[in-house]
Amino acid sequence: MPMRTECKHFESRSYPNGDTVRKCNLDLAPDAPWRCPEECPRYERRLADAAWTHGSLVVPPTPPEPDGLDDGSAAALLDAAEDILNAAGSRILAEVEAERESDSRGRGLIRRLFRRGE
Repeated sequence: MPMRTECKHFESRSYPNGDTVRKCNLDLAPDAPWRCPEECPRYERRLADAAWTHGSLVVPPTPPEPDGLDDGSAAALLDAAEDILNAAGSRILAEVEAERESDSRGRGLIRRLFRRGE
């Protein structure tokens, strides 16, 4: 089943450099941007008459399917890439939090040293 662009959870976003992201916001399409699951349990048709104003931008065509989409190897590769990004994200977050903590301790010391007379 190709990506259901009429699904409430489908999102397509284009960037100035020409790249386009096509995905399921619920992360239920392991073969995105090419396919949705045949029997997706969360498929909901997008409201058609909700007084939306639609622009003239047209969603670019779906890129050609890679080899290995039918045997699951493409999904496995995308899952592995997602695991790498998630691991890097948590490590970066820990580094930023440690940096903020050390900055706040340093400012406290400076404030105590240069406190106005009480």
